[in-house]
Amino acid sequence: MISRRDWFRITAGAGAALGLNPRVLAALQSQEVIMRAIPSTGERLPVIGLGGANTYSRVARAEDFDQIGGVLNALVDGGATVLDTAAGYGASEDVSGRVAQELGIAERIFWATKVNVAGRGGSPADPAAVLTQIERSFERLRIPSIDLIQVHNMGDPPTQLGVLERLQAAGRIRYMGITTTSERQYAALADVMRNEPIDFIGIDYAVDNRTPEEVIFPLAQERRIGVIVYLPFGRSRMWARIGDRPLPEWAAEFDAHTWAQFMLKFVIAHPAVTVATPGTSDPEHMTDNIAGGRGRLPNAQQIERMIELVENLPSA
Repeated sequence: MISRRDWFRITAGAGAALGLNPRVLAALQSQEVIMRAIPSTGERLPVIGLGGANTYSRVARAEDFDQIGGVLNALVDGGATVLDTAAGYGASEDVSGRVAQELGIAERIFWATKVNVAGRGGSPADPAAVLTQIERSFERLRIPSIDLIQVHNMGDPPTQLGVLERLQAAGRIRYMGITTTSERQYAALADVMRNEPIDFIGIDYAVDNRTPEEVIFPLAQERRIGVIVYLPFGRSRMWARIGDRPLPEWAAEFDAHTWAQFMLKFVIAHPAVTVATPGTSDPEHMTDNIAGGRGRLPNAQQIERMIELVENLPSA
């Protein structure tokens, strides 16, 4: 299997840094970051953000403040804002909050986190415990108001969304929502979308994982609910499937210069998607990801061509 970093070395020259790749630099310098409106308010967000799980949270646990600082600087310097983290992501909240304050960039970030104290198997959440976890998130992020808190993994929606609704009414959080990255929970997610006053959902979606297009995305558009996409690289499946293949030349027709940009442009081309938050602990990858939110997006014909290409790749 070839890694994303190895692919860069092969395509940009041995030892070349992403920041020196002229194709990526051209994409960054020539277009503004695409913005999308949050349906419930009209507030506009850059379509590419940062996911604070997986490799990012591992680096945070190691307290590598320089690397986290590099990623956060790349986020805001590149014109992006959304950082999606969670109480359950280990040190991700705390280190992000600390480093952002030290760098003086906390106010340039759209802070999105998650709460879940419901037990496994659907056991109910204690409202006091929900509030305790949220207060801990405020302490870790070191900010007086959190932009978005979502109920993580569909945990006891009535109880936990009820707490969030009260915090939103009190002005402590700006937006509320709920998440899942499990297709088995999509039906329950749709019920919440129909019946609760949420602003956002968070869900998995990728060029090789298009199930949300069937029910969830149309419902989000109907109910005016924002969509944060997680795992736009297919839980890293796509990197394994791509291997050392070169990016097809026709990807330049919609300003995709790397495979990451190819995959991200597929995701954000769907009109229901508000922002995609690929995870990374590498500032160069963060810069590359943001470039996927610039320039042209694929049209319907190009999207079909992208799908056909991916379906002909070997399975991971």
